Amino acid sequence: MGEKSVQKKQYILETARKVFVEKGFKNVTMKDIVEACEISRGGLYLYFGSTEEILLEILKQEAGETDDVFTKSLTEEDSAADILTLFLKEQKRELLHKNNNLTMAVYEYSFANEDKKNSILRKQFDAGVKVIEKLIEIGIASGEFYCENPRGAAFNIMYVLEGMKINSQTMGITEAMVDEQLLYIMEGLIVE
Repeated sequence: MGEKSVQKKQYILETARKVFVEKGFKNVTMKDIVEACEISRGGLYLYFGSTEEILLEILKQEAGETDDVFTKSLTEEDSAADILTLFLKEQKRELLHKNNNLTMAVYEYSFANEDKKNSILRKQFDAGVKVIEKLIEIGIASGEFYCENPRGAAFNIMYVLEGMKINSQTMGITEAMVDEQLLYIMEGLIVE
């Protein structure tokens, strides 16, 4: 793919992301994306065959970008507590910026695609559990954390985060509410 094609594809993804944020998944059509991008229908179909394909590509890119940001933010001197705090701050940012995230679109996509339900949400959840469990284990080894069941604690933390995501989309959530839960998580692990 030439440079111009790569740029066009990226433009479509960035524009489509805004459409998904605004409308969710179930209400977005290829026509909506064509209109938002101000391109021809054929121009869009050169790159993507469906709204599903576009959403999945957006999510794939965002997962890579999140990994890059997380990795670049770390130094060799960072402790497990520092890294877990960074992870939780990123979660907080996402929770408090509900008007600029794809949470609703991802949930709608998952509910509309029962046979694929586990793919997106399960991968995101399992990846979070894996990262948190590893951080807890490192923190235990270094004496920063105390936890008898790192895997269970990691699952619990992810359930709290998922619950807050749903709450932020349905009932709303304040920074104070998020801070209270994140502080509770950290206090439950840190050795005094």
